Amino acid sequence: MFYTVECSYTDAESEAEWNAFYSQQKLPALISVTGFTTSQRFRALNAGCPAYLAIHTVNDADVLSSEEYRLKGGGNFSRWQSCITDWHRNLYAGEGLAPALSANDILLLSAKPIGFLESELGYRGLEMQAVALDKTPAYRMAYFLPAAIASPFTDMPGVYLYESLTPQLQSSEKGTPHHHA
Repeated sequence: MFYTVECSYTDAESEAEWNAFYSQQKLPALISVTGFTTSQRFRALNAGCPAYLAIHTVNDADVLSSEEYRLKGGGNFSRWQSCITDWHRNLYAGEGLAPALSANDILLLSAKPIGFLESELGYRGLEMQAVALDKTPAYRMAYFLPAAIASPFTDMPGVYLYESLTPQLQSSEKGTPHHHA
């Protein structure tokens, strides 16, 4: 399952500090929660969607209602809350782990499959169906692409491009967080 959190941030003066908190404290805290397998943050490259996106692979919906999640992962945003806008959380059914996006790649989120990417270029999309929380958008396809391949999709309606803000964090089998490049 994929747990996504999206938002924009309205205060340019504190945005770098907020990003540092989220990337250096919040993500490591989340990946330490039992049931979180991967976590990565992204920044939107085009308009029309929230500026920031985090994608987490979780074992099941129960992880998000656990006491451990409440203690380690939920909240902790009070200092920045007034600047966080366009905030959405979704839980998507999906197979496997969220792929790690490298610094040279682009995450393309689309409201529908893009046949050309799959049939002509051989990129398999990650299908995500909303099952809990906001449930909007209800359906998404995620493609992890080299930047040169993603650039022609910049102005396509219903398509949003993201760059990686952090390397993907992965939990180990023993539950100890560590980084994977």
